[in-house]
Amino acid sequence: MIVSTKGRYALRVMLCLAKRDGGEYIPLKEIAEAEGISQKYLESIMTALSKAGFVDAVHGKGGGYRLNRAPAAYTVGSILKLTEGNLAPVSCTAQGAAACSRSTCCQTLPMWERLDKMINDFFEGITIADLLKDGGAT
Repeated sequence: MIVSTKGRYALRVMLCLAKRDGGEYIPLKEIAEAEGISQKYLESIMTALSKAGFVDAVHGKGGGYRLNRAPAAYTVGSILKLTEGNLAPVSCTAQGAAACSRSTCCQTLPMWERLDKMINDFFEGITIADLLKDGGAT
């Protein structure tokens, strides 16, 4: 599993918003400059976060983005699943994957399923609040 720039940037943006969580809307340009992310690329990330209900967005003068929940309510897993689609290490463990013709006799499937669970449990066990506090070290 390789997390794309979209996933990594989404986490950085959520942290940026959490650090400045005073209820005010932060303009896209300001977030882009603070995080060193292209404004155009950031627009697509913010659109996805907004449509999924992770952030509130206001357009126009005085607009921008802000978290709509406490940082502890956002898991790294939920953000990465939104941006990456899934975190499965192999296609056969991805949610909604077509059944493999070898699943009944595959001796490696249990290993992949355990790894999938470990990845999911790991990322769902870390919140934005944890990252703010200690970088997610547990």
